[in-house]
Amino acid sequence: MKRQSYLIAASVVTAISAAAYAHTGATGIVKERMDAMSVMSKAVKSISKMMMGETPYDADVVKQGAALIKNHAGEAMTSQFPEGSLQKPSVAKPEIWTNWDEFVSLADRLGVLADGLEAAADNGPMMAGGNAEGHMMGEGGANMMGGGSMMGDGASGMMSGSGNMMGGGRDMMLDPAVLARMPADGVFNMLAQTCSSCHTKFRIEKK
Repeated sequence: MKRQSYLIAASVVTAISAAAYAHTGATGIVKERMDAMSVMSKAVKSISKMMMGETPYDADVVKQGAALIKNHAGEAMTSQFPEGSLQKPSVAKPEIWTNWDEFVSLADRLGVLADGLEAAADNGPMMAGGNAEGHMMGEGGANMMGGGSMMGDGASGMMSGSGNMMGGGRDMMLDPAVLARMPADGVFNMLAQTCSSCHTKFRIEKK
């Protein structure tokens, strides 16, 4: 179960990287947002390797990566999607503008979770035990996002419905104080699922 939740993050890296590398020939606002995706891709990839145990865990690197993601989330992200900016090589779907409120909500959620990851970095990952043991949410916090397919309806459903655990602005799990007490990998997996939901709904998948 835990391994599956880390594969979620690996899939996010692949998806973001594909968009980042596809920006050859991009100009203007499309290039700006693809460059921003490239920055986030590198941060997610670095953190993901630590969370999967491929590289030693470094709280400072997690904080730096989380800060980079936060800087490109929220309004910084949505401002790079003026209506109709679909010129190639953009992989944005028109649904961004027909479901603008949901897109804004996901962008804002990404910023909150990146901020939470920065705050939780010193807790360490649950997978390592030790100083993360006994923190808010425990093992369940690390695994709570691993039950569904990375790019499937399960991720989207958990992230979007106003009555669901991850939906709406009322979600207890988006409380900064709660996030700061969770294991770092638990917060990271929530962040990865937010990326997944946004990709599923608003990004054209390259064949």
